[in-house]
Amino acid sequence: MPARQRLAMLRAVAASALPRRSRPATGGPGAAARETAAGAMVAPPRELKYPFAASAEIPASPQDVFAVLADPARMPDWLVLHTGWAGTPPARITDGARFAQRAKLMGMATEVRWTASGVREPASLWLDGTGPMGIVVGLYLSLGSLGTAGSGTLVRIDGGVEGGSADGPLGPMVARNLADAMTKSLQRLAAAVADRPGAAGAPASRTSPREPRSHDKASGRLSGQATPERREPPRPRPVRTPKPAPVRHERTGREIDAWTPVIVGVGQVSERSTDPLGADPVSLAVRALRAAEQDSGVTGLLSTADSVAYVPSVSWQYPDGAALIAAAVGAAPAETVRSSTFGGDGGLRLINDAAASIVAGHATVVLVGGAEAAATAAAAEKAGRELGWPGQPEGAAPGRIVGVDLEPNNDPETAAGLVAPIYMYALIESAVRGKLGLSVPDHQRRITELWSRFSAVAAENPYAWLPGARTADELAGTSGENRPISAPYPKLLTAHLQVNQATGVILCSAAAAEAAGIPQDRWVFPHAGAHATDEWFVSERADLAASPAIRAAGAAVLNHAGLDISDITHVDLYACFPSAVEIAADELGLDLQRQLTVTGGLTFAGGPGNNYSGHAVANLVPLLRADPEASGLATALGWYLTKHAAGVFSATPPERPYADVDADLRMPRPAARTAAGSYAGPAVLEAYTIPYDRSGSPAAAVVTALAPDGARIVRRATDPELIARLLADDPLGWTVEFTADTVTVTDTTRSPLPAPAEPPLIVEWHGPVTVFRLHRPAVRNAIDLATARALERAVDAFEADPSARVAVLTGGDTTFCSGMDLKAAARGEYPITEGRGLLGITARPPAKPLIAAVEGSALAGGCELALAADLIVAAEDAWFGIPEVKRGLIAAAGGVLRLAQSLPRSTALEMALTGAPLPARRLHELGLINRVTGPGKALKTALELAQEIAANAPLSVRLSKRIVDEHRDWSTAESFDRLSDFAGEVIGSADAREGIRAFAEGRAPQWKGI
Repeated sequence: MPARQRLAMLRAVAASALPRRSRPATGGPGAAARETAAGAMVAPPRELKYPFAASAEIPASPQDVFAVLADPARMPDWLVLHTGWAGTPPARITDGARFAQRAKLMGMATEVRWTASGVREPASLWLDGTGPMGIVVGLYLSLGSLGTAGSGTLVRIDGGVEGGSADGPLGPMVARNLADAMTKSLQRLAAAVADRPGAAGAPASRTSPREPRSHDKASGRLSGQATPERREPPRPRPVRTPKPAPVRHERTGREIDAWTPVIVGVGQVSERSTDPLGADPVSLAVRALRAAEQDSGVTGLLSTADSVAYVPSVSWQYPDGAALIAAAVGAAPAETVRSSTFGGDGGLRLINDAAASIVAGHATVVLVGGAEAAATAAAAEKAGRELGWPGQPEGAAPGRIVGVDLEPNNDPETAAGLVAPIYMYALIESAVRGKLGLSVPDHQRRITELWSRFSAVAAENPYAWLPGARTADELAGTSGENRPISAPYPKLLTAHLQVNQATGVILCSAAAAEAAGIPQDRWVFPHAGAHATDEWFVSERADLAASPAIRAAGAAVLNHAGLDISDITHVDLYACFPSAVEIAADELGLDLQRQLTVTGGLTFAGGPGNNYSGHAVANLVPLLRADPEASGLATALGWYLTKHAAGVFSATPPERPYADVDADLRMPRPAARTAAGSYAGPAVLEAYTIPYDRSGSPAAAVVTALAPDGARIVRRATDPELIARLLADDPLGWTVEFTADTVTVTDTTRSPLPAPAEPPLIVEWHGPVTVFRLHRPAVRNAIDLATARALERAVDAFEADPSARVAVLTGGDTTFCSGMDLKAAARGEYPITEGRGLLGITARPPAKPLIAAVEGSALAGGCELALAADLIVAAEDAWFGIPEVKRGLIAAAGGVLRLAQSLPRSTALEMALTGAPLPARRLHELGLINRVTGPGKALKTALELAQEIAANAPLSVRLSKRIVDEHRDWSTAESFDRLSDFAGEVIGSADAREGIRAFAEGRAPQWKGI
């Protein structure tokens, strides 16, 4: 179709996306029909709790429009939410069709499982789905002719959400997000219909390939698996030069670096009014930032900001809230930043990121704002009135996003109803009790006394949402405002989310603070920050009552600050539920009897969506100003004890330059457990919770139990007898028998919990050298999906680790790797990851050097794994081969290709066509293998080679590797131009200057990699 015709068609689209309550009663989904010029349209089947609607006029017949809507292969062309398939979609959407779709919902990658009904060509197509956190989604499409037959079609989408986490402040936000997405989708639908084969002006064949329907089956991604966080080296950002002279800190008499970050102002807002006028989250954040400016003692500071960051709100989404803040305060920042869409780690992550930006010279004045207006949003929803809060134009986006979001639950958790924090943390609470060996009454006393101490702090906090001290007995009672929610938690042991609260934090470089005239008694120094992530899905963690990530993040900030936990005077642990505090205190070595909050926690101080940790820092700052020799520690977390942040602060300058440490990069990880929803057989009951309905009656029992092989079974049961027994006794450690439909107690003797399986990959760190050791000896190190995912995550961390320069991949003493785990593949578990491909590495090996250390056999995928490395060290009795042709396959993970690139054609053909292996010595003679060693010495020799490489300048090594890897793609004419580009990058680097200086001074160079 000509561009002009396409543009005219898009301009003809008339779309609307308004909340249902703003529409007239007539024509709503309850009406029997909607009229068009040609007749009635089909009414949608039902109205969900949080509805929305969108419509468009498309200049094509209903038959042509329906043909696109009913074709899953065309869905990527028009549905803006679509990112891929989980499994194979149907060839056509018909009544009863079921399929799983990967989608981007509220900026978060997730999965929606659809069931089709009401498919009446060309009049209607209804989709009912289940999304993240148990949210039910409905999209009900109806079509009607406009005017004379064939002149056009009115397409309308009636939809809505309800259930799970949508039955709260999140519901209206999800509905608004979907309304916007459906409006944009209908605009794209016009072009998709115009591009259908056979349409007037359309090309005879599609010019862009459709997404393969076997996409996810080929990738090996199983439903419920989280996509690993992509860890790329940070993009270069401009550094402000020259650096000003050091600044004298008057109280200590020390000269501090000009780019030392300082918090100079903090402000908080706690707005009781629910009038929506001027009370959207960004407006509240601006008010808090103005209070922070006043707190700094200097006017005009906000407008000088060169970086603005915003913690996304749950009640109202802005594409780039930081840009709205900047406009409101008159700032013209070089960048805007936000944290991930969901996660209470966001506030502290942004404060840590701001400090890191300042110490690196990327910014001088940074504003960090965060707010929630859930109380106002809930009041508006209840009253049926529009909020009218600001939006932003299409394409608005921040310059950077800090943090990560993945789908929050896997399939077993979703099926069991563990789709909201209250249920998951209540389940974790019972695991904490089991670990402590406490009775139900003793543990209840423990957590209510803990929360009573928190309430006493909130009683003194002028910004607390529920101030007032509560006794442990009051918190244990379950009447009035404290109804039972999910055992062992009544309401006053849970986060209070419907609040209107905001914070503003202003950070400056020491030089900028001095130049602005900010009194030094207002300065509080961030000493260190850190972040880390636990196993993403709770049910796959080795221990429900532990957090290796909190331990790692805490150790990272304390080590960098040169402190012990006993040196910390003021502490604020993220306190959404008691189990979060108990686990964090245990991992950090804190006594639960000491004061662990400076706000009162999310029950009493308030739980403002993602931004609680902003309030924690805002409360720490005045305490540290008043006690300048003291240190303060704040922690934050997102999802279900999943992603964590920590920060150490003091009014005394730090001994070392500030660093925001990625503690994930070298965090020892226990083996993940397999999570199963369907299981038959015995297991030891590990944890449980009883969710209650609003009347206070038990609704179900959710249990986790460990099978003899260490797998975790997650099950929801509604048997009244089982529920009563769990409530009346202490079932932890009981043996239960699972069938497809039942959970039966078979033995009440307390049994030990089965340990998780051994990790399939062991990661070791030897200074700048990282070692990946395959660890599946029972199957000769065959790669299954779990191993591929572990290898991909380890390689991603190695790439992102600035202190890691070379990696070594090795296996066992007798087998390097036997290739793909065929038994797992037969079950549909293909070892293919989304980021690095087959075997977790072969499609995209690391940019940094990788050495394979091979003992024994490296056959099939094992040979391809070795060939993905840059260098190979092999024992003299090692064998390499690609026997795929003997099984009717080909070495498609790069085996044939890499052999053809590295060996003489005849030798490569011999190996590829016969499938016969060749010994290491012969392949060394042909140049494929770099070094041959005696048996048992391959790893030792590989480590020596790795240390030899790591001693050189990292940038020079990386660019030299790129030349070797990329030169085949260069023409003769461009080769020396490309070499000149690389040389220019090196010559101007800090490492080049250091190398020359170190040579002249007769010392070893200290490389920085820049």
